[in-house]
Amino acid sequence: MICPITYEQTNNKGYSEKGLKLLAQNLTDLKPLEYTAEQQRQEAMLRAFKISIQGIQPKLSAILNIKDQRFELVDINGKYILKPQHQLFKEIPQNEDLTMHLAKIIGINVPLHGLVLSKDNSYTYFIKRFDREGHKTRIPVEDFAQLSGLSRDTKYNYSMEKLVKLIDEYFTFPAIEKVKLFQLVLFNYLVGNEDMHLKNFSVIRLGDKVELSPAYDLLNSTIALSGDIEEIALTIDGKKKKLTYNTLINYFGKQRCQIPDKLIDRTIDGIKNAIPIWKSMIEISFLSDEMKEKYGALLNTRLAKLRMI
Repeated sequence: MICPITYEQTNNKGYSEKGLKLLAQNLTDLKPLEYTAEQQRQEAMLRAFKISIQGIQPKLSAILNIKDQRFELVDINGKYILKPQHQLFKEIPQNEDLTMHLAKIIGINVPLHGLVLSKDNSYTYFIKRFDREGHKTRIPVEDFAQLSGLSRDTKYNYSMEKLVKLIDEYFTFPAIEKVKLFQLVLFNYLVGNEDMHLKNFSVIRLGDKVELSPAYDLLNSTIALSGDIEEIALTIDGKKKKLTYNTLINYFGKQRCQIPDKLIDRTIDGIKNAIPIWKSMIEISFLSDEMKEKYGALLNTRLAKLRMI
């Protein structure tokens, strides 16, 4: 009885009216995809050379056919990215969708996203592309690997300190963007997203303004992966593990980003105020009970380490 787009209660097993109207004003339903999760993964492999967004997760380009009330796969001019269930890692679509919702609650700018059922009743994650406008117009977007002259193979060979320098060099209002970056770094630490490499940060040009793009690929990768994993993809103060309040708040926020204490406190208070809502969202999310428990436990551990509970 929860809408897979808005997470609000519905009177049936489908989508809420509000959720459907976020996709299109005339949409009255969203039908399941005409592919199973396995078929989507196969399609992603076959179409991989045609899609401009790549990565470890299988991805498909799609448009929303309002008349037929369903997503359709396309090779060009797609407006949405679809991510089916991963063959190895559990519940990635539900995990990413929830994490994006948690980010939005504290004011992080995220694109329209949600879950859609597949032919086999598994969930596929969808997200609207923010680098498209109209039918064919592309908005200038460049990820930080491109900005720094690195590649997909070297996207981890960087530090957050160097990333801050890129913001100072290229962005229209660096002070504003560094506050947004600081908030995003805290958020990713708290929700266990340890895979925010250079290709998961992007710069967007809107008119004459250069700024951070909407956030994407936000995922609690810590509970999705196994083994000895790190806490952050790009080093802070030379570290990827055992990050502390002093490392993230005092060193990165105050010293490296040069954010005034007042804005540091406002960012932290925004997170603290969101904690009860976050926990409610985890409970009503589309994760299994096992994954909900893991997500909540990790969040509590990280909140305690940053003195937020």
